[in-house]
Amino acid sequence: MDEWLDDWMLIAFDSTQQALRAEMLLEFAEIEIDLFPTPKEITAGCALCIQFPKEDVLRVQQIIRNEFVEIRGLYFKNEDSYDNIPM
Repeated sequence: MDEWLDDWMLIAFDSTQQALRAEMLLEFAEIEIDLFPTPKEITAGCALCIQFPKEDVLRVQQIIRNEFVEIRGLYFKNEDSYDNIPM
């Protein structure tokens, strides 16, 4: 099992432009992030997603809302799938 699954969440996007915009905003906010390929279990229009520590989820949600970043959803990994969490 991947080490990050217990402590990390991810954001999926419908466009690369929004993924790169979110990357810039989250890095500016000094949130630890990592860009990586969107898991095949998540249907999204963009091949990139961003993972971030789950303890930053409230800050990430606030930035997404305040900056009007368009996302497919916020997800966490359970044992066999990704669950979408409400924004």
